[in-house]
Amino acid sequence: MNIFQFRDVGGARAVGVVEDGTARRVNGAESVYHLAMAAIAEGETLTAIVADHGLGESLDHAAILAEGRMLAPIDHPDPAHLYVTGTGLTHLGSAATRDAMHKEAASGAGETLTDSMKMFRMGLEGGKPKPGETGVQPEWFYKGNGYTVVAPGQPIPSPAFARDAGEEPEIAGIYVIDADGQPRRLGFAIANEFSDHVTERVNYLYLAHSKLRACSFGPELRIGDLPAHIEGTSRILRGGKAIWEKPFLSGEDNMSHTIANLEYHHFKYDLFRTPGDVHVHMFGTATLSFADGVKTLEGDVFEISEDQFGLPLRNPVHIEADRPPKLTALY
Repeated sequence: MNIFQFRDVGGARAVGVVEDGTARRVNGAESVYHLAMAAIAEGETLTAIVADHGLGESLDHAAILAEGRMLAPIDHPDPAHLYVTGTGLTHLGSAATRDAMHKEAASGAGETLTDSMKMFRMGLEGGKPKPGETGVQPEWFYKGNGYTVVAPGQPIPSPAFARDAGEEPEIAGIYVIDADGQPRRLGFAIANEFSDHVTERVNYLYLAHSKLRACSFGPELRIGDLPAHIEGTSRILRGGKAIWEKPFLSGEDNMSHTIANLEYHHFKYDLFRTPGDVHVHMFGTATLSFADGVKTLEGDVFEISEDQFGLPLRNPVHIEADRPPKLTALY
């Protein structure tokens, strides 16, 4: 079962589910977050709490998306309590592009093995630990909070100071933290971990800057375990025509880390186990248009799709006007 959030024709928030290709409204539900917290409080599963509410009218969820009424498949009443984070160099093909970027930046420095390749090899050797063992920790980054999440179909803003506006097709794990401070996984969604790869290429220490951008995920949240093999398509549309298109692979069959190992190394920090918080954690990718020399323009549309996750995730690029901070002293 997939679940999604939207606004009805009157503007009210609502929740829908998709089963066997048919979408229906969840009676009396306005928020996936509140459904999840109710399930935790009542000792039920998310699927069971949806069944308790019951299903109402049939929905054309493709039309909802096309009309701009789709919301992210989970949000938080206070956006500051939704964390967006991620891990990199987690996929079997992910090292090549990153290694090339950083070798170019380090040319002439006498380096023969970049930090990216070292990290990737660590994942190959220790990212899938045996039961009862702790695997090697991955690269990790902070991306933003609920204020940086863009709804499916809406423009992804790229700040005026950015040097690149590039997609990253990924799978995101979706979690809420229960009253005991333990993460509870709701499921997984397609995500666009939008980044600035030119800034990152300048120096690997700029990775943190390059990740502080908006993102999008959904439209649907797939309730259940992540399939071992995921094969989707990432494309960029310009004027309605594809200017770049490639498959992307994910799932543990195509990764150097297990999902459990990535989850452990994120949630081992007490900071990320605050009751009531939401976490959207992105698991990395091996496919980038940037690696093929593509430079996106205002109005280009990112499209990421994989049938097991329902409707495709589409977002146009919007280049923002410069908005420099105006700092004043309060003393």
